[in-house]
Amino acid sequence: MAEKGCVKCGSTKAGMKEVTMNGPGVSKMFDTESNDFIVVSCENCGYSEFFNRDVSEDYNVFDLFFGK
Repeated sequence: MAEKGCVKCGSTKAGMKEVTMNGPGVSKMFDTESNDFIVVSCENCGYSEFFNRDVSEDYNVFDLFFGK
């Protein structure tokens, strides 16, 4: 199967980064609730997609990003 590439520009070069985000309101002030994501970004145009870290451990996030 051929790679589809980035949905915006077609590039097949991508990078991956783990990020943590706090919830809104009081949880943000006291840092009590956080959400972990894996972000895959196209190295050509910068288009990015966020994947829930819990779900993405079961999948290859690059395959999800490229639509495989």
